[in-house]
Amino acid sequence: MGEDNAEEAVLLIHGFGANTNHWRYNQPVISELRSTYAIDLLGFGESEQPKARLKNEPHEEGSVNYTFDLWSKQIADFCKYVVGKPVVLVGNSIGGVVALRAAEILKEECKYVILINCAQRLMDDKLLTKQSAWMRWIRPILKKMVQQRWLSTALFRNAARKSVIRSILTKAYPSQENVNEELIDILHKPTKRKGAAEAFRGFINIFDDHLATDLLSEFDKPVHLIWGELDSWEPIEEAKAWKKRYRCVESLVAIKDAGHCPHDEKPEEVNEALINIINHKW
Repeated sequence: MGEDNAEEAVLLIHGFGANTNHWRYNQPVISELRSTYAIDLLGFGESEQPKARLKNEPHEEGSVNYTFDLWSKQIADFCKYVVGKPVVLVGNSIGGVVALRAAEILKEECKYVILINCAQRLMDDKLLTKQSAWMRWIRPILKKMVQQRWLSTALFRNAARKSVIRSILTKAYPSQENVNEELIDILHKPTKRKGAAEAFRGFINIFDDHLATDLLSEFDKPVHLIWGELDSWEPIEEAKAWKKRYRCVESLVAIKDAGHCPHDEKPEEVNEALINIINHKW
């Protein structure tokens, strides 16, 4: 568990479609410095997978509206009732957005946040002007379509195939390092659970929610960035812009030859960066 008497604990928050095991190469190392936890966001991994209820749908007992506030409250509650001490939040992809929002909820109980290739959520309604004219025209139709459960379920079943997961990983891990059967199983196994398609439906219908940029503009805690240089989904140019634009961003570490999940693709480099940040040597 690491140093229980340390000033703060570390909580690792995964990205979309991942789970606690995506920190397989990081948690054992960081736990030598601090008490380190990883958590499955609601709907992913081994967490509960309740039925998705969209904003325009009537309430059904046991259903939830999957939102960043929902996941952030989950993180805050976990910190309060399980961790029980001040924390450092580390988030990859959408886990970064969750970390920023959870830090706001936790207030002084969160010391700082580390974002690893944080999701920019370019499909959010608030960023519509940045989309092409074609996308702006067809967007209302697409939004209406993905609300249909039959379609979201079909999309999920296709995306949950091992061959598709492997194909996606070739884009997420440009060096192909650590794209192995263990990783495929880590991502594939939770998709076989009964409610997995519901979490997918809930997520792909999030079109108006928190943006990392909005959160950073008002953020009052230190933020550190770790970024795969070759991420084609969340380009490092944006991270460099954040470093210049937001006063809260104190450091940026670029991970060479890595993509969207550098913590798993290049764990030695990311672990070194994490250790340096935790030891205030950035």
